[in-house]
Amino acid sequence: MLPDSQPLLRVGYVVKMYPRFSETFIVTELLELERLGLDLTVFSLRLPNDGRFHPALAEVRAPVHYLRHSGIRADDLWQTVAGGTALPGFTEALPDLLRLDAADAHQAVQLAVAVREQRITHLHAHFASISAAVARVAARLAGIGYSLTAHAKDIFHADVDHDRLRERLADATRVITVSDFNHDHLRRTFGAAADRVERLYNGIDLRRFQFTDPADRVRDTPVIAAVGRLVEKKGFADLIDAAALLRDAGRRFRVDLAGTGPLAAELQARIDRHRLGGVVRLLGALPQSAVARLVGAADVFAAPCVVGSDGNRDGLPTVVLEAMALGTPVVATDVTGLPEIVEDGRTGLMIEQHDPAGLAAALARLLDAPELRSGLAKAARDLIEIEFDAARQAAKLAAGFRTSGRG
Repeated sequence: MLPDSQPLLRVGYVVKMYPRFSETFIVTELLELERLGLDLTVFSLRLPNDGRFHPALAEVRAPVHYLRHSGIRADDLWQTVAGGTALPGFTEALPDLLRLDAADAHQAVQLAVAVREQRITHLHAHFASISAAVARVAARLAGIGYSLTAHAKDIFHADVDHDRLRERLADATRVITVSDFNHDHLRRTFGAAADRVERLYNGIDLRRFQFTDPADRVRDTPVIAAVGRLVEKKGFADLIDAAALLRDAGRRFRVDLAGTGPLAAELQARIDRHRLGGVVRLLGALPQSAVARLVGAADVFAAPCVVGSDGNRDGLPTVVLEAMALGTPVVATDVTGLPEIVEDGRTGLMIEQHDPAGLAAALARLLDAPELRSGLAKAARDLIEIEFDAARQAAKLAAGFRTSGRG
């Protein structure tokens, strides 16, 4: 809990969409901050478009406010802006407000008014894109500070507007990013504007991920697990190609791949083309509890991430942390933050991206060596307990909230 001498923190969390099935790290963070005694409110810029929800969502006490975004007419915008003229930072923030798209400007004023009405002391945005853009202007309108967490697509995608991102980094009272790779990239790219960037890994709730020794997992057919959205940056095409190489070498195994996404049909066609039906299974989306069971029972976890053709890439996939916590040895590629946690030969096996043959060789090495799997898994769990405990990470985040407000 926070010390009694600390003033009550009323923090508004600004996200593009809440809840989002793939963003379990936000739910984990909210729960840990609430355990520390923070008073949280979630502001979502879009309505959720997915009926699938993780059970942990029901444990979050924070109310959720959906800011109006669609069906806004010119009259609505001007009435909202006129209603915001009483906000303490209106004159200062007006130029930035007018630079936003009409719907985003409408949301920024709505958010600022809610901040004043609910006596929120700080705003925190997840992702440095639209969430940060709206939070930045709303905070200026309301006369408080805002911070942001930058992840991956919001930094690396080819569509990122560097001028706007530089403004968000410079104005924020605090900037978190989720890997050393991201931290170094932002400092190199944006110079002084990124002076306040600090690395704070996403945490996982270790109580939900109990370690078991992979050497104790005995089955007739070894299982390679993979989890993620079916998009280019996950590298699942390389995993299917690697599976074909393993099959052609006479190995008996199964690949269970959980997730949905725009490449589902393309990946299934690739499976069919390699005649891997029954060997590689696309399981669709699974709730977090089912993902934990899948990964925790597997012999190996594959994370063949790549840098996409549009520059998009993963920062540090939460499911890799979960696999390491559960005791499932990881094979991962040398992309963005993954080398920070997968130390080749100590906490996992590291390969180059876009290398199905190298991936197949690494998977075969692990499947053949139960002692290696056990040693890697134990070292990986030790690392997760030290660097990725959600309670410890949330305490560091909350400490920054206490010192970052503008008043």
